[in-house]
Amino acid sequence: MGQAITSSLMALLPMLFKVLRSVCPVFRIGNTYLVTRADDVRQVFADDRSFGVPYREKLNVITGGEPFILGLEDGCHYRDDLAALRQVMRISDVEALGAKVGDLATRTVDAAGGRIDVVDMTRRISFEFLAEYLGVPPVEHGDLSTWATRLFEYQFVSSDRELRDEVDVIAPALRSHVLRTIERRRDLPDGRDDVLGRCLVMQEAGHPRFDDAWICTALVGMIVGGPPQPAMVLPQAFEQLLRRSDALAGALRAARANDDCRLAAYIAEAMRFDPLAPWMPRCALATRTIGTGRHARTIPAGARVLASMASAMRDGRRVPDPGAFNPTRTPDQYLHFGFGVHQCFGLEINRATLHRMVKPLLQRRDLRRARGPAGRLTKQGAFASTLVVEFGA
Repeated sequence: MGQAITSSLMALLPMLFKVLRSVCPVFRIGNTYLVTRADDVRQVFADDRSFGVPYREKLNVITGGEPFILGLEDGCHYRDDLAALRQVMRISDVEALGAKVGDLATRTVDAAGGRIDVVDMTRRISFEFLAEYLGVPPVEHGDLSTWATRLFEYQFVSSDRELRDEVDVIAPALRSHVLRTIERRRDLPDGRDDVLGRCLVMQEAGHPRFDDAWICTALVGMIVGGPPQPAMVLPQAFEQLLRRSDALAGALRAARANDDCRLAAYIAEAMRFDPLAPWMPRCALATRTIGTGRHARTIPAGARVLASMASAMRDGRRVPDPGAFNPTRTPDQYLHFGFGVHQCFGLEINRATLHRMVKPLLQRRDLRRARGPAGRLTKQGAFASTLVVEFGA
């Protein structure tokens, strides 16, 4: 019953956002302010010194108190950590990662026997390629994907006592696993050119950033923040394609023509109708006014701010004909990966890999929903749970 109510409320959000953008674009509920217009959402994301990220408290539980970029405000520490990460997670890696994902997806679809759960498929692919890239091996007494997904849920969605009790076991176990991996790789170097291998090269060279604690925190942060996301957003995008015969036909043509740019555009547009989250939270660090004219609203320091990317990407002031499916939109009309200082660190990896995870599926003949409830997207809370499709050879 609870999930049915949640699904119904989520389905009503686009209409609610439309009304709010028109009559009350910065909507207050107690000490929480929901920001709905595209320009205002971008203003919140761009002003990190006034609207800070509220992730540090939970991140400290996950990382054992070590700082990670997701929870840092803009400044020297944040920018130094970001620069250090970019030394070991390089833009030049993206092309090879995209090819790796394509191979994994092809093998997964080939082995599926004509029926596959898009959620399970994308989860397995994303964890396999990203864990290998990071240099984080499978855990001995547990499941890395389950651990990371539960920690992601704790960080961004839920704070219930049962989940927190689980996190108090999982988080230190994951940190211990990563630290043991660091020690083994340092003691027995194998020459692998993954993120951990590069970190150990920097450590050996005496780079002050790359001690064991920093490396462990970086790897834990990336494994929690990265691979859980495709299994949440890609099935939602796939559902949007399945609802629109013309859009699905266009995505099929792009996949079968090996037109990756065109296919990526179809996936990005499908994601606009059901993005990863309806909004991102921020904390007002200073009193600021959002909006202009009669819709301007002053947000006091200490307030909670919800900047709605989902609403912004349907704002006709910046997204022409927002109700239409249009894969020729320009990048500035999308906020899938945030905006400003805390834009998703894995942006380029996502752009290179998301469409490739589903490309082999879209290349199959007679792609269709499975019969019955399995063929409809279901969610656990706000995130995709199952979506089963069938296909021919």
